[in-house]
Amino acid sequence: MASRVLRVRNSAEGALREGIARIQEELHVDPAFAPEVEQAATAAAAAPRLPELDRTDLELVTIDPVGSMDLDQAMHLERDGDGYVVHYAIADLAAFITAGDPVDVEANRRGETLYGADTTVPLHPTALSEGAASLLPGQVRPAFLWTLKVDRHGELGDARVERARVTSRARLDYEGVQQQLDDGSAGETLQLLREVGQLRVAQEIDRGGVNLPMPEQEVDIEGDVWKLEFRTVLPVESWNAQISLLTGFAAASMMINGRVGVLRTLPPPEHDAVKRLHRTAKALKIDWPAEQHYPDFIRGLDSSRPNEAAMVVACTALLRGAGYVGFDGELPAQPEHAALASEYAHVTAPLRRLVDRYALEVCAALTAGEQVPQWVLDRLHDLPATMQESGRRAHQYEAAVLDLVEAETLKGRVGEPFEGVVLEVEHDELTKGDLMVRDPAVEARVVGREALPVGEAVTVTLAEADPATRTVRFQL
Repeated sequence: MASRVLRVRNSAEGALREGIARIQEELHVDPAFAPEVEQAATAAAAAPRLPELDRTDLELVTIDPVGSMDLDQAMHLERDGDGYVVHYAIADLAAFITAGDPVDVEANRRGETLYGADTTVPLHPTALSEGAASLLPGQVRPAFLWTLKVDRHGELGDARVERARVTSRARLDYEGVQQQLDDGSAGETLQLLREVGQLRVAQEIDRGGVNLPMPEQEVDIEGDVWKLEFRTVLPVESWNAQISLLTGFAAASMMINGRVGVLRTLPPPEHDAVKRLHRTAKALKIDWPAEQHYPDFIRGLDSSRPNEAAMVVACTALLRGAGYVGFDGELPAQPEHAALASEYAHVTAPLRRLVDRYALEVCAALTAGEQVPQWVLDRLHDLPATMQESGRRAHQYEAAVLDLVEAETLKGRVGEPFEGVVLEVEHDELTKGDLMVRDPAVEARVVGREALPVGEAVTVTLAEADPATRTVRFQL
């Protein structure tokens, strides 16, 4: 398992920059764009096609990691009787990009933005993704404005989306919002975000949705000293994610009713896969009652406990096989996202993910009772393959950067002992597997002379830490 390095604190020059440049060369990805693409983006940024509807009266805010500039979403929440109205503005790329233009062609080639540490290989030139199309505060922006009704139980009711001019009032970050909520200084939108977010989490539990508590990593670089540690996800991040999911559910429902669109899918886990996990839980000495469904079991896992962290890793097997399906007329044979226990569509990150731009166009046309644009229909059946390839590339990039950071963190400590827990072993070679070390926060290969004890705490020796090959290996 490779957990994402969310960001780098302090300086990130020297070895990290050089290592990432090598990774980009190896994977044939380039943050830079061809001159004609940059020129087209700059020209488009200067002449957006603004919609007629003016909703700059909405007091929208964005909530993202500190320093983010590619701001896809802004929100405003208000009470509606004993329920709520969620206004969710999503960046409108079609106000700048025309099908077949240089920016569009390049975006269809890239598929999505790649992330690793504090570097990106962007989907669109920054003139758009961090400039004219980003929902930066104090700027009039074209957007897809979703209006979502939520009842007092958190159930989604009426939903519509329309093009509108909007203005974000503030660029907020997770830590700051969490602090405001904790100290009581948060305004109505943030307070309602917590209320609706908590209701939606409860709805997720009732649906049988799965949310793996995966540990995340963060690197702190000060001169030659690298420190890698696991990061705790703040409650507000979960509530914020629930608003995005809510929008994706609304979009999927529209597409299914309209019999046209592109869905994010995940097949249900096979019965044998769940049975294997029951055996794994038994080996890890974790109680899993036979009558307890796997989403409820997973929800109760605590990744701060070594044996349960190993169980979390094992449970990722249930989430493999995610993809996309495009359709026009006949509905997909398997439209559901099994982990979410619902049909779902990606529509909330068009600055960073190609498929969202197409899905948003479908939803806007269906809401307005209009024909879906032909340029969208022409790509519906090719998009899944494009996104599958870009997802593979994104995983490779993220994993390579993480391997680099781990090797740099440990390079001067070969021969030292470390405390860790064996996460999993190879099925055909029980002496090889993966290890989690808590301090520093590293996940790496481990080799033993005998079968590795999965889920148990062990003392290992660092045998190799080579930034040049991005290799870290422990010996038991």
